[in-house]
Amino acid sequence: MTATLTARGAARSDPMKRLARLGLAARAAIYLLIGILAIALALGSPRGEADQRGALQALTRHTGGTALVWVIAVGLAAYALWRFSEAAFGVVGEGNKAVPRLQSFARGVIYTFFAVSAFTLLLQNSSSSQAGQQAEFTAKTMRHTGGRWAVGIVGAVVVICGLVLVWQGLTRSFEKYLNLGQMSPRTRRVVEFLGVFGTAARGAVFALAGALVIVAAVQYDPRKATGLDGALRQLADSSSWSWLLYLIAAGLVVFGIYGFAEAKWRRT
Repeated sequence: MTATLTARGAARSDPMKRLARLGLAARAAIYLLIGILAIALALGSPRGEADQRGALQALTRHTGGTALVWVIAVGLAAYALWRFSEAAFGVVGEGNKAVPRLQSFARGVIYTFFAVSAFTLLLQNSSSSQAGQQAEFTAKTMRHTGGRWAVGIVGAVVVICGLVLVWQGLTRSFEKYLNLGQMSPRTRRVVEFLGVFGTAARGAVFALAGALVIVAAVQYDPRKATGLDGALRQLADSSSWSWLLYLIAAGLVVFGIYGFAEAKWRRT
């Protein structure tokens, strides 16, 4: 009886493992593209927005790019479904703790938005920017009573999430989600470096994006709430902090590469 239940549990988990790996690979591709766009921005190229939607729009301009965006869009949807399954049934490596499950639910919601945005881009051939949409949504929110407070709180949450990512990268807490025993010692050292540098860089740019949302709320200027692209352009426009853009851009590329390693060795 026990063997039968174990076999059924394994059979049920197989589709979820495939969803997880496809979703992680799609996320990795997105960050790799964003990192490349950020490097172009640092070098003075104004073309393309350095965020999720901008990365996909840039990809559709190349031969075969639209087909790849379809794959990424499906992968983003798979990632969201996998995170929702973690929220419902528990996160591997975390037992049945409430906080990791809530984090997975939040990630599921965020990547549902990204997936919908990707499919909208493909089906409607929309050229609208993600940064513009975020600024417009912020403006509408701030027109309501307490809207500026709501926007400021969202910004504070994003800052906290970004700082948590920096901490997770520097403390290597991401390792508990990986099957490190399946790696050779050399591969493990490389993956650890990619995870530390990439996760910390990703957290830094999220924290900066959240800080800009807070500034938008305080100054009642929704144009400042332009998300990832706005945060990177803020660095590009600052003569004293432009060096940080190169560092973060390289970190986002590294995180994209790490993401493919996570897709291969993630415990699911």
